Amino acid sequence: MALITSPRNPRSRRLLTATIVVGASVALLAPIGATPAQASDPFDSDTRPDLVPALSNYSSLWQTSGVNNLHGTVKDGPTLQWNDRVTSWINQHATKSQQFRALQNAAYLSSDGSGYDQSVSIADGLGRSLGALYVKGRIDGALPKVSALINSSTGTTGAYISTSSAKAAFSYPRPFLNVDPTASKVEGDTDACAPSKVNGSSLAAIRKGKKWADATGNLTITRVPATVDTTHEFATTDVTLDPIYGEAGLCTGGSYPSGHTATAYQAGITLATLLPELAPQILARASEAGNNRIVLGVHYALDIVGGRISGQVALATRWSDARFRKEVLAPARNELVSYLESACGASLATCIAKDTPYANNPYGGAKIPGGTAQKVTDRASALKVYTERLSYGFDPVSSTRLSPSVPKGAEALLRTTFPTLTNKQRRSVLAQTEIASGHPLDTTISSRIGTAPGSWQRLNLAAAMSATVQVRADGSVRVLKVGGKATVKPRRK
Repeated sequence: MALITSPRNPRSRRLLTATIVVGASVALLAPIGATPAQASDPFDSDTRPDLVPALSNYSSLWQTSGVNNLHGTVKDGPTLQWNDRVTSWINQHATKSQQFRALQNAAYLSSDGSGYDQSVSIADGLGRSLGALYVKGRIDGALPKVSALINSSTGTTGAYISTSSAKAAFSYPRPFLNVDPTASKVEGDTDACAPSKVNGSSLAAIRKGKKWADATGNLTITRVPATVDTTHEFATTDVTLDPIYGEAGLCTGGSYPSGHTATAYQAGITLATLLPELAPQILARASEAGNNRIVLGVHYALDIVGGRISGQVALATRWSDARFRKEVLAPARNELVSYLESACGASLATCIAKDTPYANNPYGGAKIPGGTAQKVTDRASALKVYTERLSYGFDPVSSTRLSPSVPKGAEALLRTTFPTLTNKQRRSVLAQTEIASGHPLDTTISSRIGTAPGSWQRLNLAAAMSATVQVRADGSVRVLKVGGKATVKPRRK
């Protein structure tokens, strides 16, 4: 199938890239910088995981019509109303600066190699100086192993999964869609996005009369206009940034889960794995990239949680592959650390200590409903904001007192953070740092009856990757605190 693209549309260019790759030879499927083993000898983890079981609790909130037409039945009105309220608030309260950052994070590398993608535009998660060095290394080609791993269009982790099947399975309408099928098409939108063809009419009843919606039931969402990034912060040329509200690829696609967020977490978790010394800050930056989809009004808070879950499932699958870790992940870490230390002129620890850490103030100090201003200034606040975005202030929908539910394979996400611990000990660290049960999308109960693989929603990687762990005499571990440097204290006798 031919795909006509517009030169101003980053997403359509990415879709064109994907279309070309599907029809390419095996040799072309290997990313730039791939080893011969990657090109000719597939990894065990090349079989991608099914995301739907991990995301399945969404069906307790919304039941799709079953034909992927963005229509269905609301099953939990209060939860979906909070989803609306938080989404509208974030969209309405984001600063102009945050809107621009959101547009930057929405960009993908185009098929001709111009522009940039999320694995580059979240660079400030490393800190002001180290982030700039990382960007330079990516642009100059000094980090070929890292690029082959993390690139959001071709990377062996950056482009590892697609959320398309999951979106179709849940088929929930986007926040900016009109609920009235008879409404006029927005000027400039394609015909495919006309309300008569795509709308959110199934949600009108839970929105009417709410202060975050109009009398018809349309959610209060402001479209952020397209612009041109002339900063050259992430590319050597000007880059057009366009939310593409009115193009069929966005308006007709399901909102849950967020594909951009899954990509952001694939990049963020990969960088946090390569640089566990900066994990909380990098992960907070990935969470900002996901949150920025709400800033643009193209996704809801629950979509972002679903995107995080998707990224975690993907990377746990990759990191569980011993050969992938040895042949791809470890060389990429060595390359990145060596490059940063050489460019900085000191040890990584010294460079981090001297750097200005990642900071963000998305709403100019205003507090999100049920939460904080989500302002990041240092490592501790990065952990706090990351943790807040795990649940976005939703009321529990089931028991908050259930025991930990760590999915099988999730322990692999801590391999570089705690290389001396066993898998069992790493699972214990995840169990001790995860959030309480009962939030929307938590599958703890479902996992107990065998319909879901543990609860990916409850994992708090920023806490786990910043834990101080005490090893007991019997080999069990106890998390003493979180938010500092990941540390394992010697076994107690």
